[in-house]
Amino acid sequence: MPRKDCGSKWKEAGRRRSFSSGFPEQACKDFAIWDRIPTFLMKRRRFLGSVTGGALAGAVGVGNAAPQPTVPPLAGPLIKTPAVLMAPRADGIEVVWAVGRLCRGWVEWKSADGATGKASEDAFGFVPQGDRIVRVKVDGLKPGTAYQIRAVAESGDGEKAHEETEWKSFRSLDAKAASTTFVVWNDTHQWNDTITALHQAPPKADFLLWNGDTCNDWSQEDWLAPTLLHPGGQDVSDGRPMFVVWGNHDVRGKWAFRMPELVATPSGRPYYAFRSGPVAFICLHTGEDKPDDHPSFGGRVAFEALRREQAEWLKTVIAQPEFRDAPYRVVFCHIPLRWTEEVPDAQYQKGGYDAFSRFSREAWHDSLVAWKTQMVISGHTHETAFLPGNEKFPYAQLVGGGPKPEAATWIAGTADKSALKFVMKDLSGKVVQNVSFKPLV
Repeated sequence: MPRKDCGSKWKEAGRRRSFSSGFPEQACKDFAIWDRIPTFLMKRRRFLGSVTGGALAGAVGVGNAAPQPTVPPLAGPLIKTPAVLMAPRADGIEVVWAVGRLCRGWVEWKSADGATGKASEDAFGFVPQGDRIVRVKVDGLKPGTAYQIRAVAESGDGEKAHEETEWKSFRSLDAKAASTTFVVWNDTHQWNDTITALHQAPPKADFLLWNGDTCNDWSQEDWLAPTLLHPGGQDVSDGRPMFVVWGNHDVRGKWAFRMPELVATPSGRPYYAFRSGPVAFICLHTGEDKPDDHPSFGGRVAFEALRREQAEWLKTVIAQPEFRDAPYRVVFCHIPLRWTEEVPDAQYQKGGYDAFSRFSREAWHDSLVAWKTQMVISGHTHETAFLPGNEKFPYAQLVGGGPKPEAATWIAGTADKSALKFVMKDLSGKVVQNVSFKPLV
């Protein structure tokens, strides 16, 4: 939309919105500082927040239902969440689930051709075990093959108990496949109604990409497992094994450092690359939306170094044949690298934040251009947008919606030899964006 229309839209929205009576009065008082922030800094922030450690940490919308970080666990004494299929690869996958007490676990798998297997050891020679989370990495699978998989847990504290999950189906990734399908969500912020609708709306696909801001913040440790492994009471990796990209709210709160214990990636790092059919995907961590030394972070973050590390890694990855020669090239990162209104000063000292990650763009831009990146897919702003590539920024930018049901969106991605297509829909099924690209090679 034109710049002036965008601003007037959000000014009017700011006048209409009000706070829920179910949240602390102090949170409302702290929101008073936002009256001093220019409108263009406020598009995403006129929604209900919470105060953690004296800093504004809110990022959940005001709607018909408040965000709910927890859901009732599963009934058994051991297994408390579904077995979540994460970080699918051509030769394997990782399975993560929450447990109610100390236990050991393993994964069993079978394929249609009669092959079976069991993954029951970790990198240190132990059977995978834990008193909160069990993670099992499965190796040795065949590319592009349909499998059924289940998790098994046994008590490890002397009391006999044994539990199994239901068998769950998935297909290993295949770089040589003629086509691929995928689904993208972002900014769910523990809105269970939104998550339920997002889980039910899309079709099954080769993978789901959860593009950041799974939470508002991790101020309570017991939010982690239900939010990441059983969000909204849904088995979100059923029919779509899952990748996770970190958002800025995912690194907030005193328990944020535990999130890596529950999230598997192909590389073991918060940035990674993979190939599915004719598309090469690169997933990057944009970090926070303010500098590392901002007082709201309390000295807990070091994203400047992580961005530099990713910049060096990018140079290596884009030179590898399976990425260098891919017909289609897509980047996922939570904070956009481009935005509709790019201001030179975000006014951090007045409560401002980055609507786009200038820090990340400066670190990665040259590599993304050299790779001939076609699309960068992000969230963060809680406002949908599409910016076509141009001479200065050859890569297009697609941005998903927000956590409120009326603002939420999902993206269906499909690719074959003729085209790479992105169709963004809202929860009513209305098409919000429809973009396609021709193959590069």
